[in-house]
Amino acid sequence: MVVFQFQGSICIIDVSTPLKLLWASRRSRQVHPLKRLLDYGHQYRKQIWLATACSILNKLFDLAPPGLIGVAVDVVVKQQDSIIAQWGVKDVFGQFLILSILTVIIWVLESVFEYAFARLWRNLAQNIQHDLRLDAYKHLQELELAYFEERSTGGLMSILSDDINQLERFLDVGANDILQVLTTVVIIGGAFFILAPSVAWMSMLPIPFILWGSFAYQNLLAPRYADVREKVGLLNSRLANNLSGITTIKSFTSEEYEVSRLAQESEAYRRSNSKAIKLSAAFVPLIRMLILVGFTALLLFGGMAAVHGKMSVGTYSVLVFLIQRLLWPLTRLGDTFDQYQRAMASTHRVMNLLDTPIAIPTGNISLPLETVRGEVEFQNITFAYKDRLPVVKDLTLHIPAGKTIAIVGSTGSGKSTLVKLLLRLYEVQSGRITVDGIDIQELNLRDLRRSIGLVSQDVFLFHGTVAENIAYGSLDATEEDIRKAAKIAEADEFIVKLPQDYETIVGERGQKLSGGQRQRIAIARAVLKNPPILILDEATSAVDNETEAAIQRSLEHITANRTTIAIAHRLSTIRNADRIYVMEHGKLVESGTHEELLEENGVYTNLWRVQSGLSSK
Repeated sequence: MVVFQFQGSICIIDVSTPLKLLWASRRSRQVHPLKRLLDYGHQYRKQIWLATACSILNKLFDLAPPGLIGVAVDVVVKQQDSIIAQWGVKDVFGQFLILSILTVIIWVLESVFEYAFARLWRNLAQNIQHDLRLDAYKHLQELELAYFEERSTGGLMSILSDDINQLERFLDVGANDILQVLTTVVIIGGAFFILAPSVAWMSMLPIPFILWGSFAYQNLLAPRYADVREKVGLLNSRLANNLSGITTIKSFTSEEYEVSRLAQESEAYRRSNSKAIKLSAAFVPLIRMLILVGFTALLLFGGMAAVHGKMSVGTYSVLVFLIQRLLWPLTRLGDTFDQYQRAMASTHRVMNLLDTPIAIPTGNISLPLETVRGEVEFQNITFAYKDRLPVVKDLTLHIPAGKTIAIVGSTGSGKSTLVKLLLRLYEVQSGRITVDGIDIQELNLRDLRRSIGLVSQDVFLFHGTVAENIAYGSLDATEEDIRKAAKIAEADEFIVKLPQDYETIVGERGQKLSGGQRQRIAIARAVLKNPPILILDEATSAVDNETEAAIQRSLEHITANRTTIAIAHRLSTIRNADRIYVMEHGKLVESGTHEELLEENGVYTNLWRVQSGLSSK
């Protein structure tokens, strides 16, 4: 952390997190994505080895029929002098019967192992996809709010969905293709040098160039597909942002403007893909030209060797079939490497997310809910958001257990920031915050947050029923508990008038309800949680005067024997607090009861006059 003075103000820059991020980024660049993926999937090694074995065995039996064809040709040409005849079976029908039985066995085994590898690879892809998505999401939830402020929801959705799906597509097909191509090269290459060493080198000559070309293309495609993944992240970000703000778009008649902005992102994605496609599409035609060299050489020189008796007709037939089985599958390397590069680009992005260090680690001291008294103390707290001046400056505040205190002040004075610091959504840069005398950085993070109930002015409801939203965070609550909490929050009256009362779907973000209804459900949610410490951050900002009065009556019951921190702009809602604190520019400038503050004739008095209509014009 660096602290310096600029134009009379104290500036704080936390350099620890950027350094951690830099180190994580450097580490992820040093380790190849494939190795990181294999390391991640170490628990599936047995399944990987089994799938690999099935892929190889399937290819072995797939390559056997050309050999049987060569033996069949040998039987037709040599009859009693054929290879099978040398085993003791002189009868031609008997030889063909043996070939038929072998053919059935080989085809059955090939089909069995094809079923086995397909099932194993696909299940492996599903398992790794499932684990990776859950681990990435779980890690994402552990990151501090500052991380989300610097990134778009659409970009993160692209990683959790599209990138992980891309990896699944490669494991479904691409891994098996690579193994089978390698098996084909080894088996057929060995057969060539055993059966026809004089022409084998001609047939195998293109392979080193094909492999070199494949790896060269891989290196050329890697940065292009990395750019594709970045562009699709930006596109998804734009789509997610627009769908969330569809009401604003419609109200400002900005549909055409948003279509044009989306068109720019989509065009950038299209162009990025086009650059990758331009390169990858040239791979197969170039490989075909190299394959043509090997096939033509075998056709010509192998045929002449068979004519002059240097090679049997059966062997020549086998080689002609095998050269196609060897070289033509290599044309699929283009598609396979295309999938591979897309998967590695996606793996890199997912692993970068998993490498992001957790800036707010949990403490080791447990805080059982039933033992919490609720005494809170801010001791010389200073905090600044990234690249900004401090919003809280050397603030000290003691909140006795079981008391209700209120914090008021103008917008931007730092009131809501205190709530975020108490919940450890952000970390203080200097000073300490304690709950019951224990530094919150030493407390188990989940225990800390379980002991605090927050009713925010920015209410978020999940897509689901009213009952599910009230019970969120208290999942073992009964229907009776839910209704009781709703009645305390003055919400039951409007809920029972909904089409399916407590089973009514509220819509995404609660869009089917009014602002006041959403806020009352949020209050009911906090009541049901029954926390020792309750925070009301503008809890009545979106309700009408009548509802506000009803909620105020219920709050008297809710806050009894409970530490309550009320942050409000409406001073009428906090006038009965045990103590009121006035914040300006990150500092506490006044404190006292409502009556005491009015007598001081200071900031609070001015705010009260403005809101009560007593200020002079």
